[in-house]
Amino acid sequence: MLEIVFMLVNTVAGVLGTALLLRAYMLWNGISAFNPLGQFAYALTDWLVMPLRRLVPLPGRIDWPSLLAAYLVALAALMPIVAGIGGNSGNQTITLIVRSIALGQVQREHAKKLLAKELGVSLLNGLIWGSALGLIAYWLYQKVSLGLVMTAAMTLNLALSATAGVLIPLTMMRLGRDPALGSSVMITAITDSGGFFIFLGLATLFLV
Repeated sequence: MLEIVFMLVNTVAGVLGTALLLRAYMLWNGISAFNPLGQFAYALTDWLVMPLRRLVPLPGRIDWPSLLAAYLVALAALMPIVAGIGGNSGNQTITLIVRSIALGQVQREHAKKLLAKELGVSLLNGLIWGSALGLIAYWLYQKVSLGLVMTAAMTLNLALSATAGVLIPLTMMRLGRDPALGSSVMITAITDSGGFFIFLGLATLFLV
């Protein structure tokens, strides 16, 4: 189901991004918008570009509102990937910890050792898969800073998911609660909101 959502988001983002870049290209080259392709691009993207034109000036032939909108669409397409992979990683960590608790292999005094181990694995995974996704982002949008932001966001969100994946079931066990109940909901909320916050925060710092 998650893969279907990603596919739909990326498809919509691809169509919107192409239409926005087409608008900017037409204005730069002085091509009239009164043709079937131009009218389609304008009709598809006016709802996004027109509000931005109130904030961003349109000097000369450079269509900054359309370029900014294309940039925002790119960010919107990449955000769910960061959050989704973080959620999957966190759920796997929680499953492993809950199973170990049920088998009597994990106690509260093992928390620091488990946390250090999971953080190490998550940072390694984040650097590997984050670098791969960063390269894909660079290939798609031809912007090095966006690829670096994608890599950093993936690494930090996987570290967050590992931390939460260890601490949530151990904390519930300490409080006398069943770690299997509610842990997946909590990890999903943390990794989704944390992934969006990390990605948008890094994008604000380094891309805007």
